[in-house]
Amino acid sequence: MKNYLILLAGGVGKRMGADIPKQFVKVKGKPIIVYSIENFERNNQIEKIVIVCVKEWIPYLKELINEYKLTKVEWIIEGGHTGHDSIRNGVFFLKNKIQAEDYVIIHDAVRPILPQKAINEVLRVAHFYGNASSSIVCHPPIVYTDDFISGISDIDREHVMLTASPQVYKYNNILKCYEKAEEENKHDFTFTSSLFIYYGERIYFANGTTSNIKITKKEDLALFEALLGIPEELLYS
Repeated sequence: MKNYLILLAGGVGKRMGADIPKQFVKVKGKPIIVYSIENFERNNQIEKIVIVCVKEWIPYLKELINEYKLTKVEWIIEGGHTGHDSIRNGVFFLKNKIQAEDYVIIHDAVRPILPQKAINEVLRVAHFYGNASSSIVCHPPIVYTDDFISGISDIDREHVMLTASPQVYKYNNILKCYEKAEEENKHDFTFTSSLFIYYGERIYFANGTTSNIKITKKEDLALFEALLGIPEELLYS
């Protein structure tokens, strides 16, 4: 049994308002995607990495792989029209390259703050249950809205978990679900956990961290830079 990473870098980052896809924006002189790759590069449980990338930026990504000596990156493939399609591309690409009992980790390239303990924990839970999603307890009050300008009911936060990538799945299970979605022409699942739940599967929670931010807007860059200055052992407990 081995662990393979599908790193998602297929977005163009319109909300960032930058001239380049957000995963290639530099922070402290280094592209965001490189930070993300390095987190898995130094984890001894990760076998190989496939990056799903914006087509036009694949040549530049190859340059970065060489420049930063990212030796676990084995493949770079083209992204899809939606996030679902990009994950699907990665899952289908690995067919006949890995074993049914291997595990696939799916992670966003724009979530570059990921302590090693968080990676190890999501792998531990997945190896025990067959899947796992990095998750945190929901603390803020949650209000349901039907018009997006007002709220009509309170949602019991005691029964809500906030999930994020990385998510981990046994390969034969994830392949079957994406094949079903393809047969049914479904392409709008938010993430793999949504796909699994739709097809009647239970998702298991691994203890995540609030530092695992997704860089979406320009203000997130300042937060990311601040988090880089915090020792990793303080980012996960």
